[in-house]
Amino acid sequence: MIRIFLAIEGAVNRLIGHAASIFLVVAAASAFFQVITRFVFEQPSTWSEALTRTCLIWMVFLGITIAFRHGALVAVDLLYRSVSGAWRETLRKFITLNSVVLLGVILWFGVAMTWRVRFQTLAGLEISIGWAYAALPVGAFFSLLAVIAHYLDHRAAEPGSVELEGAAG
Repeated sequence: MIRIFLAIEGAVNRLIGHAASIFLVVAAASAFFQVITRFVFEQPSTWSEALTRTCLIWMVFLGITIAFRHGALVAVDLLYRSVSGAWRETLRKFITLNSVVLLGVILWFGVAMTWRVRFQTLAGLEISIGWAYAALPVGAFFSLLAVIAHYLDHRAAEPGSVELEGAAG
């Protein structure tokens, strides 16, 4: 059962990595477009700044999933390397529990905020600002899966022991 969960989570994580990369490319392209229209043509675009900001938000909240999966954000390397045995497992559980609590709070309040702002429009894009806020609960949900997968994947028990295979390509 754990092996199936890890396989599914790995496939989802690869898709999320590709999606985060696409958001980065779109953000860079729209920011470049904004610079060209503002400083070369002296006619600033009304939509490109909002698109850049929204894409960057989505990129961060999706990309953080990969970091959680590999323990890159929550690893306290010095402390982790200085303890062993039961203390190391206790530290892993402590880090996992705190990550799950934090992501649960982000998920809970992200859903509430997305629901609350659903009728407001994003200036320049004329879409619901809820689409930008939705990055919080979506990113938190997939990050929760990544934290659980990191904990269950015994290959990832040592900081830096799992390569970032498939994360970006």
